[in-house]
Amino acid sequence: MILVTGGLGFIGSHMVLSLLARGQEVVIVDNLANSSLQTLERLEYIAGMYIPFVKIDIRNTPALNKVFEQYSIDAVVHCAGFKAVEESRLKPLEYYNDNVSCIMSLLRAMQRTGIRNLVHISSLTVYGQSSLELQEELALNYTYPNPYIKSQQMMEEIIRDTYKTDSEWRIAILRVANVAGAFENGILGELVSPLPKNIVPLAMQVAALQREYIELQQHADNKDQSAERSFVHVLDVCEAIHAAFFWLQEQQNVCESFDISGEVTSIAQLLKLTTQVTGTEIKTVPAAYEFEEMAQLGSISEKSLNVLQWKARKPLKQMIEDEWRFYQNMLNFS
Repeated sequence: MILVTGGLGFIGSHMVLSLLARGQEVVIVDNLANSSLQTLERLEYIAGMYIPFVKIDIRNTPALNKVFEQYSIDAVVHCAGFKAVEESRLKPLEYYNDNVSCIMSLLRAMQRTGIRNLVHISSLTVYGQSSLELQEELALNYTYPNPYIKSQQMMEEIIRDTYKTDSEWRIAILRVANVAGAFENGILGELVSPLPKNIVPLAMQVAALQREYIELQQHADNKDQSAERSFVHVLDVCEAIHAAFFWLQEQQNVCESFDISGEVTSIAQLLKLTTQVTGTEIKTVPAAYEFEEMAQLGSISEKSLNVLQWKARKPLKQMIEDEWRFYQNMLNFS
C-alpha cells in the first residue's frame, strides 16, 4: 500500500488515480488546506471504489503515526506542502512552518514504523538559479532570497541527512517543472480557487470570462520580456513517479534527485497558445507590482532519461487542451 500525502491536491490526486489504475492500494492523507473533498468524490467515482482517506495535518506526528499503524504502508509519495513562489514572500512563516515541519514529521513517522521507501516531490526552483539547462550535478544556490525556494532546499537537506543515518533508506527526489494538464476525460483536474496563484489557472479564468485580464511581469531579459518556464503534463509527472518507484525497487541504499522537466515556453507565448486553444483572447496588462523572478527555469532532464527511462511526452498544447476541458466541465457542473 502506498501513502500519498496531499493526495487530494493537483499532483497527488492524479497520482492516486494512476496508482489505482495499476492495481496498487492507496491511502490518502490531506488537511484540505489547498484541496477539497469534492476531489475525493471524483476519485472514487472514476475508480468505482472506496478510497481510504484520513483528514490530518501531517505535521501532527502522533496522528500520522496512527495512520502508519492502521494501514500496511510500504512506501510514500510526498506531495503535500505550500508551493507558490510569490506568495511565500508575503507569508514566509507559513511556508517554513508548513513545508519544513511536514517533511520532519513524515520522516519521523516513517523512521518509527520502519518504512524506508519515499518519493519526494520537489521543484526545479530548488536550484535557486536562472537557466534552461539545469542538471542535478549543479550545486544549489542557497543565497536566493525566496522563502518557498529556501524551504525546498531545507527539505532536501533534511531528507539527505536522514538518509545518511540508516542504510535501508531508498529515496528519490523529483524536482518538477511547472505542472499543467488534466486527466484526459475531463473528470479529474486542478481545482481552481477564486484567486489562483499560478499562470495557467489564471488564464483559464480569463478564457471563461471570469477575469478581465492577467497582470504580466515583463522585465525578464528574454526576447518578449516575459519569463521562460518548462511545463510538464501532470500525467507525465505520474509516469515519472512510477518510474522512480520501479527504479527504487532495484536499489539497496540510495538518495538521488531527478529533474522532471518538459516543454519550454515564455509566459507570453503560453498565453497566446491558450488564446488559440480556448478561442478567447487572454488579455494582459503590465504588472502593477514587479517582483524578482528567475528569467528562465528548465532542465534537460538527461539523468531522468538515462536512469529512470523517463521523458516528458505530452506537448504544451495538450496540457492546455486537457486543462481547459476540465475547467469547462467544472463550470458546467457548478
